[in-house]
Amino acid sequence: MHIAIDTGGTFTDCVYLEDRILKVLKVLSTPDDPGRAVFESVKTLARGTAPFVRHGTTVGTNTLLERKGARVAFVTTAGFEDTISIGRQARADLYDWSATAPPCIVPPELRFGVHERTACDGTILRRPTAAELDDIAKEIRARGAEAIAISLLFAFSNPENELAVAEALRPLDLPISVSHVVLPEFREYERASTVTVNAYLAPKAGRYLQRLNENLRRLSSGSRFEVMQSSGGIIPADFAGEQPVRTVLSGPAGGVIGAYRMAQRSGFDRIISFDMGGTSTDVCLVDHSEGGPKAGNDAIIARMPIAVPMLDIHTIGAGGGSLARFDTAGILRVGPESAGAEPGPACYGRGDRPTVTDANLVLGRLHPEHFLGGGLHLDETRARHVMEDARGPMASAEDFAGGIVMLAEAAMEAAVRVISVERGHDPREFTLVAFGGAGPLHACALARALRMPRVLIPAHPGALSALGILLADSVRDYSRTVMLPADADFEPYFRELEKTAELKDADATCARSIDVRYVGQGYELNVPAGPDFLDLFRRAHKKRYGYADEHKPVEVVNLRLRTTVPGETVDLPAHPLRNSGGAPAAIEERGMVFSGTQLNGRVYRREHLETGDRFDGPAIVVEYSATTVVPPGCHALVDARKNLVIEVGQ
Repeated sequence: MHIAIDTGGTFTDCVYLEDRILKVLKVLSTPDDPGRAVFESVKTLARGTAPFVRHGTTVGTNTLLERKGARVAFVTTAGFEDTISIGRQARADLYDWSATAPPCIVPPELRFGVHERTACDGTILRRPTAAELDDIAKEIRARGAEAIAISLLFAFSNPENELAVAEALRPLDLPISVSHVVLPEFREYERASTVTVNAYLAPKAGRYLQRLNENLRRLSSGSRFEVMQSSGGIIPADFAGEQPVRTVLSGPAGGVIGAYRMAQRSGFDRIISFDMGGTSTDVCLVDHSEGGPKAGNDAIIARMPIAVPMLDIHTIGAGGGSLARFDTAGILRVGPESAGAEPGPACYGRGDRPTVTDANLVLGRLHPEHFLGGGLHLDETRARHVMEDARGPMASAEDFAGGIVMLAEAAMEAAVRVISVERGHDPREFTLVAFGGAGPLHACALARALRMPRVLIPAHPGALSALGILLADSVRDYSRTVMLPADADFEPYFRELEKTAELKDADATCARSIDVRYVGQGYELNVPAGPDFLDLFRRAHKKRYGYADEHKPVEVVNLRLRTTVPGETVDLPAHPLRNSGGAPAAIEERGMVFSGTQLNGRVYRREHLETGDRFDGPAIVVEYSATTVVPPGCHALVDARKNLVIEVGQ
């Protein structure tokens, strides 16, 4: 049985194939041990079979954001010990003179310098001595390190000295992350930061994945376990445990892949994915004309540069569980703190502070009897009581709820502008693909604010990230810094990368690309490798910066190789369009509040909607994994793929 699982802050979503039919299971997450919800879900679904499990994990993300990783010993070339702390000296808060950077994840007493030197061309100028390495090993043990990151100067050109240091420290029996393995590229700070984050995450993420893998094998010796990485591709769980830095955006990447695949099947090639869960909101812009979801190598997570491939996903702390409060100045704030799965929103029966979910329930946009397909009854009385107690100067619970929703949607609108308007894209040219447990609740209001023409709510929206994980290709990325002129022969280097990749799967394909820049520039652009790469580079440069110089010399900085094995083929057939007007799917009419006005709107059961059905807002559509709000002035259509396409009236 093929099972894909995405762990969220509130729910753990499972998508699985049974008799070639796609099915969904949602269970409450277990924050104290995320693997428990994952394992129990697989145990429930596998029923004695050998499961093939794919997992989008948040362990690495949460460990980094909460600063709860390992005590890392950072070993580098003598004289460069503090590069990991000094960084680039860029101010994250340009106009905040009192802002201070968070403490470096490597304290000063755990930074060690080795007297060695490799030249930029790979020539070994000085080798470390055995006595010095023995002294460093004793110091690392004495100072209580739990993991080791090794990043020596120019090790990407020749890893000989790094290998010697790693070998000398191996008897310490600690997880060792080595830069020429994790990231064999130039830029000392970014390389050091990436390998340090890997070491910081390795003990916790490694133990989590190893324990989960062992539990799955106890279910069946034939089970397989794979993990989603931040680039949108799948890797084996063992490799993810060794390089957890590649899984920092594991779950959100699954959502982007799922949104892109489902939108393509409905004929939409330019999309902005909008994934709103219980704790956070993730947005990403994808343009099919630019090759679909694109991974960059310049992400900054928790103010730490991470230079492994990651999809360009922007995350904010706004979700269904985001807590509302009045600050000391009496101003209403929403998030980033979240009620999470424990205690959860007040309407779940345990929380005692108002959340975005409680606000939606008070406004009539959630149906208390049809949440999780009726599997979880929402306590509207409790939610209203909590909202009344916390409403402060607001006139009523409904006004308070409206203010909470308005602020949450304003934060989401700002997030979409970051990945669209601020990067030269007009959101009016894109379709908003909304998913996650809370995304469809706010999608139409968000699209209206951004003047986007339509919203696409895929089938099973609350579990689309898990579906994306199921559909994703298996991907491995390899790279090497070369620093060569544009007319050099790159074939030997690519062949060496392909040899490292050890392609064994008959379906595997290789894609070569190169990072190119004008001589003297500080940053480069990635283009496909081939005889026309110079023309591609100049076109890309003109598009990005507004000019291109055909006479200026060009250099190739990095060579990249991506190997891909196609993922699971899931048959989601098109259905002939009918039109029952949606009437058979209507359950009832109930009051809903929009812009402070109470209106009567219909409630539709999504599984009873037929292809071709059309209906107008105000309305809500209930289903197992999410609730969709169709505000007044919006018009909904069920397309041939059973996706809900909503035309947004401005």
